[in-house]
Amino acid sequence: MIDPGHGGYDEGGRSSDGRIVENVYNLMISNKIKTLLEKEGVNAPIKHLYNSAAIADLEKKYDEVFADREELRREVEDLKNQLARNKKLNEEIAEYLKNEAVKKRKAVYGNTVFIRGLIEISNICKNDCLYCGIRCSNKTCDRYRLTKDEILSCCDEGYSLGFRTFVMQGGEDLHFTDELLIEIISEIKQKYPDCAVTLSLGERSYESYKKLYDAGADRYLLRHETADEEHYNKLHPEKMSYKTRMECLKNLKEIGFQTGCGFMVGSPYQTTENIAKDLKFIEEFSPEMCGIGPFIPHNATEFKDFPSGDVDLTCFLLSVIRLIKPTILLPATTALGTAEQGGREKGILCGANVIMPNLSPHSVRKKYELYNNKLISGNESAQEIENLKNSMKNIGYEIVTDRGDIKR
Repeated sequence: MIDPGHGGYDEGGRSSDGRIVENVYNLMISNKIKTLLEKEGVNAPIKHLYNSAAIADLEKKYDEVFADREELRREVEDLKNQLARNKKLNEEIAEYLKNEAVKKRKAVYGNTVFIRGLIEISNICKNDCLYCGIRCSNKTCDRYRLTKDEILSCCDEGYSLGFRTFVMQGGEDLHFTDELLIEIISEIKQKYPDCAVTLSLGERSYESYKKLYDAGADRYLLRHETADEEHYNKLHPEKMSYKTRMECLKNLKEIGFQTGCGFMVGSPYQTTENIAKDLKFIEEFSPEMCGIGPFIPHNATEFKDFPSGDVDLTCFLLSVIRLIKPTILLPATTALGTAEQGGREKGILCGANVIMPNLSPHSVRKKYELYNNKLISGNESAQEIENLKNSMKNIGYEIVTDRGDIKR
């Protein structure tokens, strides 16, 4: 493997006149090395050439930088041809992995798709994650917090529509004490004993997690965000700790929760090595659930000008994760549907088997804006479920009324 040092969207440095771009030259040099090695019979793939959007961006730079230099122009054309060959090979690999992932998924879960009723209970958060639209420093965020009765009303509506899992998700809002959450969880489980309760409420102490589990909560989602500490520190403020995040995940597993982790694809400063570490972490941690979706910037964060993550790469990684753990519960996330029309369906076709429609009151759905232009249906929940059933049916899958627990 030849590592050019810069690739994808990371262009490296530029000359003072802005014409000479580091990653262009690095890739050209790497291409020369690759040619020499291959003449000696050595297979030497070049790193970073997985992102189709990045490749198109590089080609544009090549045209700008080398338009008036014929010798270099020929070398650039050779590199363009190589990029095209790599792209075709990557597409063939992705198609193969997709087909294998679907086989594994169908062997375990058939054509069923599990739905989770998402209730976004609060967009108030004490944290200041650098990528997040509801970070505490965002003064433009229209804050809200659902009452216990509003949350229970969402569950009532969801149960009548066929939901058998309710996911309470929110920022780290100190209003939701252990006592209040225990009260809410207990009432849901008492009224709907055939339902699962999933929580996604961030980092808490071991004692807090244990109380929530003992109250009847079944699952807990806590994205690890990245399995690389240096990368984690680039995405979070100093007071947040990679070690704390990993300790929380370990505690959740130890307590007995069905535990979910996950990461953003294409997050700022993410490298191929970071993604490899994420996949290795998933293999070793062996979560019951894993949520991944493309990074989408929010205009009230310092990452507002960073590009969104690649949908094709996200789907490729969904297939890889399904192959790593065939029984895993794998959502086609809202972010995937936001990044591309039909993105959730595309995710299902690559090995995902969970969709999380929104049961939150319509009045607050737009306020829970983690990223720009979040996919929000204007339909009533009943109509939204009917639309989802039809879209799944059109691609050969079926939404079922089921808790949707992992198959051991």
